[in-house]
Amino acid sequence: MARLSGENRKEEILEAGLEVFAKKGYYNTTTAHIAEKAGISQPYVFRFFKTKEELFIAALDRAFERILHTFKNVEASPEQLVEKMIEAYEKLSELHPNEIALQVIGISVTEEAIRNVTQKGLSSIQNYTLERFKAAGIRNVENEVTTFLARGILCNISYFLNLPELIDNKNK
Repeated sequence: MARLSGENRKEEILEAGLEVFAKKGYYNTTTAHIAEKAGISQPYVFRFFKTKEELFIAALDRAFERILHTFKNVEASPEQLVEKMIEAYEKLSELHPNEIALQVIGISVTEEAIRNVTQKGLSSIQNYTLERFKAAGIRNVENEVTTFLARGILCNISYFLNLPELIDNKNK
């Protein structure tokens, strides 16, 4: 039973970390900020995550895994696949906006371990999307995947900067 409560506490710390990192960024966030958000002592954070970097990596991994899971659950005809994947990502962005912000932040962090996680996460999304688009018979698949991912990253940046006109010309 203690393990269950420990897992729940770890989850609470991870969620607090997601929120604080999304608001303050990686470099401006301390484990004290995360502990305060989670309503625990700072040393208790270290019981579950040895470093701030480890906590950030866990949060970033979660963001990328959730995107892949979302894309894998899209059911659509080949003609509607791209549109349905975009819709699924938009819903995910509404439900988990902190994870969207974390992706943008992850791209800007220079620490090697975080950069590696960002590269791995983006590569896994690219590889999955490429295979899925190929299986659907989408023509010019490499260019379509590049465009799909580029628009997704642009959407993330637009959200992060609160600059909707980057993707929505009606707001100009």
